[in-house]
Amino acid sequence: MKIPHSRIKLILFAFILLINSACFCFENNFNAKTDSSKTKLISFKIKLKSDNNVKINPAALKFNKHFAYSFTLDDGYRSAYLTAFPLLNGGKISNPDKNEWKIDQGGDGTISKGLFYSDGFGNKIPFKLALAVNGGSIRDLPANRGHLSWSEIKEMYNAGWDILNHGFHHATKHGTNYLKEVTENTTSIKQNLDFTMSHFVVPGGEGDAGYHLEYEKEALANGSFSVASYAGIGPVFKVDSKVNLDKMITARTFVQSSKDTISFKTMDRYLKTLDSIVKQPDPIWFNEFTHGTGNTNLWNLSMHFPDFKYYMTALADKYGVNGNDSIWMAPWQEVYEYIWLRDRIKVYYVQKNKEIEVMVELPEIPQTFRYREISLAIDSSSKFEIELNNSDFKIKEDGKTTHKQILIQLK
Repeated sequence: MKIPHSRIKLILFAFILLINSACFCFENNFNAKTDSSKTKLISFKIKLKSDNNVKINPAALKFNKHFAYSFTLDDGYRSAYLTAFPLLNGGKISNPDKNEWKIDQGGDGTISKGLFYSDGFGNKIPFKLALAVNGGSIRDLPANRGHLSWSEIKEMYNAGWDILNHGFHHATKHGTNYLKEVTENTTSIKQNLDFTMSHFVVPGGEGDAGYHLEYEKEALANGSFSVASYAGIGPVFKVDSKVNLDKMITARTFVQSSKDTISFKTMDRYLKTLDSIVKQPDPIWFNEFTHGTGNTNLWNLSMHFPDFKYYMTALADKYGVNGNDSIWMAPWQEVYEYIWLRDRIKVYYVQKNKEIEVMVELPEIPQTFRYREISLAIDSSSKFEIELNNSDFKIKEDGKTTHKQILIQLK
């Protein structure tokens, strides 16, 4: 039997380390299975300031955070661009703005400095959300349109927001061609924005009993890695061990304003629930949704902008850079892809006095993945620096400050 080159290299690496060191440390987290013929090996050195023993493991979440929070805006309403995007990313929030439906999708007209968490390396990262969009509703005219334009979606995508498949026409009624809804939307986004969506959100509405099951089936069979639907697992996931992401179907929960009044008491109840989840000792991933974020509670399934601003600002003040900085505020796709990669890498390392040789075995990553980063949690009391002689990836580290993490950025 022919042994793959990557496997030979790995065996030689392990053999040499065993000879040269009395302690060989092997981390095979979560027993992840990979096809050795398609794996890739990367390596680097850690140089310590003292020879204290060090432990290295893949971090449960990116940047070694305690919890990930994913928030999605359904249906591609323009309030996402007029209010939510400038509030989180920083910029001019729209003045009150009535759309073609005579509904106010604007905000309060203020200037936002943005809402941030940190990456642990001295950089602030703005809160990012996901948009579940229908390609058939995206258009540039009229000026007071209710849905987003192609250029607005592209701007948010370029800023790190993720775009999820929500069906081409948001069709749900009897006679819907579910396969066409899924694939036509994928094609539309690819043609106009030049990327391939890989996660699906079942559109809500009047339909035949069990119609969501048809959407789930067609989405998973045609390029989607996960589906957010009426019923399923979650929305809270423990991520301290391997997560079953295969053909994942999750339950959607919504954050929305009271029907008749703007009341921060409603938002406080949501925040209290979130706080109880975050207080769990193990790292978690929590996923929620809403629709519009303008001054009107769109279809009574949305958040008034004052509520949205209050809610997101409260999250930033408590869990972002202004608080304990424990949040990774990232869209569904970004968190999914991180956990997928985390559960499939293998980390090998050996320490000899003040030097650690590290080798990471990587799986073949799907072409439609947008994110290719992995955080390593470093358990060390010593300051350190990285020696890297490879252009295939980049490394960030906090060796001179908290010396708790390394971020590997794959190309």
